[in-house]
Amino acid sequence: MYNRRKSKQVKIGNISIGGDNPIAVQSMLNVSAHDAEKCAEQALKLQKAGCEIIRTAVPDLDCVRTVYKLKESVDIPVVADIHFDYRIALECAEAGADKIRINPGNIGSDDRVKAVADKCGQKNIPIRIGVNSGSLEKEILAKHGSPTPEALAESAMYHVSLLNKFDFDNIVISLKSSDVRKSFEAYKIVADMCDYPLHIGITEAGTERMGIIKSSAGLGALLLNGIGDTIRISLTADPEKEVHAAYDLLKALDLRNKGIRFVSCPTCGRTKIDLIKIASEAEKRLKSCDKDITVAIMGCAVNGPGEAREADIGIAGGEKCGLIFRKGEILRKVPEDKLLDELIYEIENTDFS
Repeated sequence: MYNRRKSKQVKIGNISIGGDNPIAVQSMLNVSAHDAEKCAEQALKLQKAGCEIIRTAVPDLDCVRTVYKLKESVDIPVVADIHFDYRIALECAEAGADKIRINPGNIGSDDRVKAVADKCGQKNIPIRIGVNSGSLEKEILAKHGSPTPEALAESAMYHVSLLNKFDFDNIVISLKSSDVRKSFEAYKIVADMCDYPLHIGITEAGTERMGIIKSSAGLGALLLNGIGDTIRISLTADPEKEVHAAYDLLKALDLRNKGIRFVSCPTCGRTKIDLIKIASEAEKRLKSCDKDITVAIMGCAVNGPGEAREADIGIAGGEKCGLIFRKGEILRKVPEDKLLDELIYEIENTDFS
């Protein structure tokens, strides 16, 4: 039975994470932060793809204008990602950033931490503490000898304490490593130490193929343990692919129902139609369909309707033909070249509620 961790609710712009809210999908812009127009263009594409929280790097004060532009251009929350310079955080708060990503231990003296905490407190802007295995504090690294899960957790709670010192508690935490096991264990440790919402991800996970595999292994394990309130699948690829992969993972775990869930067999010697082509084309043509249904693409007319009985609708191949079935009941026999069109017709014209 799935038991979700009890986390506090944090409001980020017009959405909330934590509590009983759906696990939010986010991504990060990868065009130059100095090019406000290109950032806005990419952010709009991500919003259209279903991204629910967008993050942009703000490496210097000049890039604050990009935050202004994003706030004018998209309806989803904008997160300003800042390192070291507390003045950038203050300016991004004024620009309307919906969340600030900054580690208070990296910005200098207490008065600087207080300035950021006070500004974000006044504007009800949450702060995400983002601990990364490649940038742990020297003292913590010396104590643990390497970026262990315990070291990551200790670093996160250290940064939390710096904000708590100034009565700031509107916090989200992430603990990222490129090591799947370390990330998993670190999140488990922190999940037991506090009730802050957790942004989960595997950093530097790799290119599209390996990045999706590593992220699915680590994040899938966390989500099945009830841990995670917002998710980013980090890929060395187009950020839109991060969004699609995140939804695919959440759908696979029955944690989000945005769009179609596909079931398809791996094919075997009994398959008499080009099932691989049909399945791939079905995914493409139904990509924008938002019906909450399961569609089965099966290769064998004998076992297909039975094995995929729980699917809302599907096809099962025969000898250059196939069957259209719904909830295990056969509707009709169709020639192979008409199978996909007939399937999509049924999906578009059937009320599955």
